[in-house]
Amino acid sequence: MSKTIDNSASNNNHGTNAQSNAASLAQQQMLFAQMQQNQMQGQDDEIDLGELWRAIWSGKITIILISLIFAAASIGFALSKPNVYKASALLAPASAEGGGGGLAALAGQFGGLASMAGINLGGGGGDQTALSLEIIKSRSFIETFIAKHNLLVPIMAAENWDLASNTLILNTELYDETNKKWIREVKAPKKPEPSNWEAYKKFSELLSVSQDKTSSMVTIEIEYFSPTMAKQWLNWLIKDINDFMRTQDQKEAQDSIDYLTKQLDDIEVASMETVFYQLIEEQTKNMMLTRVKAEYVLKTIDPAQVPDEKAGPKRALIVVLGTMLGGMLSVLIVLIRYFSKKDPKKKD
Repeated sequence: MSKTIDNSASNNNHGTNAQSNAASLAQQQMLFAQMQQNQMQGQDDEIDLGELWRAIWSGKITIILISLIFAAASIGFALSKPNVYKASALLAPASAEGGGGGLAALAGQFGGLASMAGINLGGGGGDQTALSLEIIKSRSFIETFIAKHNLLVPIMAAENWDLASNTLILNTELYDETNKKWIREVKAPKKPEPSNWEAYKKFSELLSVSQDKTSSMVTIEIEYFSPTMAKQWLNWLIKDINDFMRTQDQKEAQDSIDYLTKQLDDIEVASMETVFYQLIEEQTKNMMLTRVKAEYVLKTIDPAQVPDEKAGPKRALIVVLGTMLGGMLSVLIVLIRYFSKKDPKKKD
């Protein structure tokens, strides 16, 4: 009886062991199959440089044709762009000669009193230069400059320059030169004649103003189709900013003199009269300097010249970049076509 029970238990143990072995074997087979699948998938995901080269070589005609099309289009675009010339001038801040030292001394001694009277004794050359450079770029100054020199048509309607006759070529779709009338088609609220704001933005694109922080030298540049007009505009700009700053200082000095002279009648202390006379003397010196110095704020070091060489466009660079763009685009097209045709075959 006991032997029978032992045999039955032994048979049960053998059955359990067989089942566990079978399960373990099945698990191992599944892991092995998964590893093989991952390895095959990894091999599929690897970049085969040889296959890439074969794909590119098979589509070489397409690549060459597209690259040639882009190269021809780049050449046409580069040749269609008009030449642009850059006139530049190097300027230095005009030193506060003459009354500068006296004003500086008075500013330290009577600065508080002058400030209460609304009189500026600073006279700082650096401040004047920085102020003038900001005024040059300001909207009001540029709009006045354009109106004063009648530059609206050259700025807004010119599209090229004729070297032989030294004349501008105007866009006939924008301006009727015969009737002196703007004929451009625009949507409201714009009008056929460009506004001051439009002219200001366009001229700002032509103008470049910079100052070297180390030497304080100022460089002003104007780019335009006509080299002669670029130089002329730059000379006008330098003269106008000096005249503008001179007029401002003349008015300020005259107002100060008038105020101080009026206040002398109400002063009862003799020592204060001396102070006011000194202030009037320095403001008179200021007034004299504004009338004597032709280059009041910015002094020309290297005057503007008519440029002989164009500043743009860089036609060679345009053609190279256009051809490279066409080459990259054509290679991408060839690769997409090659692998899109190859994938369905793999699935089959």
